[in-house]
Amino acid sequence: MPTDDIGELATSLLDLLQQGFAQASEPWFAYQLAIILILFLSAKILSRKVEQRLDERARRVKGHPGLLRVIAALIRRADWIMFVGMLFVALSVMRALTWPSRSWLIAVVLSLSSAWLVAAVLARIIRNRFAARAVAWLVWIYAALIILNLDERLAIFLDSLALPLGDIRLSALVIIKSVLMLTAALWLSVLAGNFLDERVQRSKDLTPSIRVLVGKIAKIGVVVLAVAVALSAVGIDLTAFTVFSGAVGVGLGFGLQKVVSNFTSGIIILLDKSIKPGDTISLGETFGWIRELRARFISVVTRDGREYLIPNEDFITQRVINWSFSDELVRLDVEFGVTYDADPHKVSELAINAAMEVGRVEASRRPVCWLTGFGDSSLDFVLRFWIRDPQQGLTNVRGKVLLALWDTFKENGIQIPYPHREIIMKQPNGPGGMATD
Repeated sequence: MPTDDIGELATSLLDLLQQGFAQASEPWFAYQLAIILILFLSAKILSRKVEQRLDERARRVKGHPGLLRVIAALIRRADWIMFVGMLFVALSVMRALTWPSRSWLIAVVLSLSSAWLVAAVLARIIRNRFAARAVAWLVWIYAALIILNLDERLAIFLDSLALPLGDIRLSALVIIKSVLMLTAALWLSVLAGNFLDERVQRSKDLTPSIRVLVGKIAKIGVVVLAVAVALSAVGIDLTAFTVFSGAVGVGLGFGLQKVVSNFTSGIIILLDKSIKPGDTISLGETFGWIRELRARFISVVTRDGREYLIPNEDFITQRVINWSFSDELVRLDVEFGVTYDADPHKVSELAINAAMEVGRVEASRRPVCWLTGFGDSSLDFVLRFWIRDPQQGLTNVRGKVLLALWDTFKENGIQIPYPHREIIMKQPNGPGGMATD
């Protein structure tokens, strides 16, 4: 660490402290300090009364959440707004009545207070409280360094704390700038990506799968662009990361195969449009509808309210039933049997009419009922009907159709058989023990 840079920074701090002590020994320093304290206490007392009235009027704002957040941020800082206004009036009066050197402390406090007010209000845009406070303090510290004329000397000192890595000179100043620039760039890129994704999702000219694909590409592209711009802005040569990116690529290939496979599978699913949000699918024992397509998994919601996060790779490598891929209509079969004394023609007609009475059965596609075989104790039939809403469940509609068949058969005297067996007992009778009927 160069001793000259440390000496310059220490000298600047000592000069600032000496000036402060020199001014503090004068009577006008005490006067200014008393004025600042009186104005601060006055602003605190007045702000309590003003905040209540402004808060009541702010609650009347409806339909503008962004404007309401800005108004709320200003109301919460009413004491600082009043304090800054009072300091500005006091400074103007003192400079008009006396020498400017007798109001330097008020000028410094006014600048620092104004910087804190602007930083605190702008930080309210960030919803996370910890992040908002961190941003506010960082912005205020940077502004305070500029106001106190310490920014250049501190920058020189941080730049002297460097570690050479080949052709790269990695200093503390570069690290701090990089972290701040990357944080700001990523935050702005996420906001921009979400905005673009929302606009794409509202488009009616694109299919659901294409909207998801375009939204994901926009988010990834904006983040990559923001990182590249941020690193270039702080003077980092992107070609220096060639070896590092190659090592990361090898690590992804060996250690993150499943992650890369799921990401690639997700892109393929979106491109071939085989699955889209809202489709009803069956994968193994899972039956439900697609709620959301993600980069790594697909969210499937079942009838019992469970949400399965199924990896994208499973939709590529396994057999998937998409009930609504090309047509919303889905055909269901219900098998039943009646006794042999029933008229099969009448049974078919009654079964069709019973199915038509169920609300979810599609009326435009008339159900059909066929005799499929002569069983051991029944005439076997299959009833086939169509529905348009498989996401509402399959078992429930089959159950309603079976109940309708039961009611119709009971009204018309048609019986549903149950298995029975006849046992014929034979006893030996006659010479030789031969059995006779």
